[in-house]
Amino acid sequence: MNQTVQISPSDLDAQRTYCAQIADHWSARGRTPSAYVETYGCQQNEADSQRIRGMLLTCGYRMAEGPEGADVVVMNTCAIREHAEQRVFGNLGALTHTKRRHPEQKIFLCGCMAGQREVVERLRRSYPHVDGVFDPQALWRFPEILYRSLTTGKRVFPTELSPDSIAEGLPVLRDSRHKAWVSIMYGCNNFCTYCIVPYVRGRERSRRPEAILDECRALIAGGCREITLLGQNVNSYGKDLDMGWDFSDLLAAVAELEGDFWIRFMTSHPRDAGKKLFDTMAAHPKIAKQLHLPFQSGSSRILKAMNRHYDRAEYLKAVEYAKSVMPELVLTSDVIVGFPGETEADFEETISLISQVRYDALFTFIFSPRPGTPAAEMPDPTPKEEKNRRFDRLCGLQNAISEEIHRGYIGRTLTCLIDGREGGLLTARTEGGRLVRLEGPEDLIGTFAPVRITGATTWSLTGTLEA
Repeated sequence: MNQTVQISPSDLDAQRTYCAQIADHWSARGRTPSAYVETYGCQQNEADSQRIRGMLLTCGYRMAEGPEGADVVVMNTCAIREHAEQRVFGNLGALTHTKRRHPEQKIFLCGCMAGQREVVERLRRSYPHVDGVFDPQALWRFPEILYRSLTTGKRVFPTELSPDSIAEGLPVLRDSRHKAWVSIMYGCNNFCTYCIVPYVRGRERSRRPEAILDECRALIAGGCREITLLGQNVNSYGKDLDMGWDFSDLLAAVAELEGDFWIRFMTSHPRDAGKKLFDTMAAHPKIAKQLHLPFQSGSSRILKAMNRHYDRAEYLKAVEYAKSVMPELVLTSDVIVGFPGETEADFEETISLISQVRYDALFTFIFSPRPGTPAAEMPDPTPKEEKNRRFDRLCGLQNAISEEIHRGYIGRTLTCLIDGREGGLLTARTEGGRLVRLEGPEDLIGTFAPVRITGATTWSLTGTLEA
């Protein structure tokens, strides 16, 4: 097991000093600088971006709506699929124009792409307008990196990847006071053959439960009504702490905090999601009856090639038990189409699993080879056209199931968290995480309200407030 570095209070104090020095730098120039943070990928990246914004705010920056004219631009990137990487490189290239119009602009790239040595070298060689790079484990050092770039005018590139670490107490600028992501652990030990995450985010390391509970208490006291606990595999929480806590214990402890709120979590790995987790969810009203449980393929043969450590039967057994103790459970999942060597028979097993489980929604992907992963070296004879055909068929099946499930909500009254406004309508989420649009006053945002469901589509619901 890799050694996790707990960033010391003195090291964090040093970063706060850099923040103060950056604020003084701009104060001496008589203006308030602006910063723009663009986020790609998963909820963990979103949570990381909120910390980057928090550090920038502490450095004296205000947040800008876009990169044009911003004094600092940070691109927080995703490396899960090739399309995501190419999109980042394209958008990064376009920033040459904003920097030409604003020569003092500082541009940084972070996130999972920054954890790949070949990406860092490409940026150093071919993107001279990029001022610095930091990987996910070095996020806590961003004020120092920014300060060095501002004061020396030199580019700041790592000579090696940062050690696995945990830094507590970083400032956070959240998008909403009513909903919050709370990272409970970082990294991944699973090494699924298609996934780059363990290579760029490091090994699993868990935050101490008291730190997580303190953060949750502060959020609840500040009016937060929905807390989502985050980890690449939340069910592995605590294995590295040697203190007898597992994820179910943490989940129960958060659920026992005082206040009116819901708890969600993601993502769960089917190998580690068992009866204790499902029983804990069923026992606590504050834990939303929503579960994201990626199955990736319905074929046991493909699951073995993916190094997923469960088979079809084991997955279905877990789902059956979860639904038996939580009949109202909303179940979502991830699935990959066209994994190397997937035959038509393997794909039919995926189709049959979807038909049997009847997910509320799926996140669907066509296999994308990531350099450095075992799957990228596997023979892949299936033509792209065939993969696209399978993908379209799978999406058609799931869309029909989602629409049918959503129609079943019509006429029911559900407790919803009113969380925003979009296109003149309030937006809300059911306990199961389903999106609802409805008319109502602005002051309902951040409250729970009974909503009668009046309409449904594949993707969302419509409703009216109950008197």
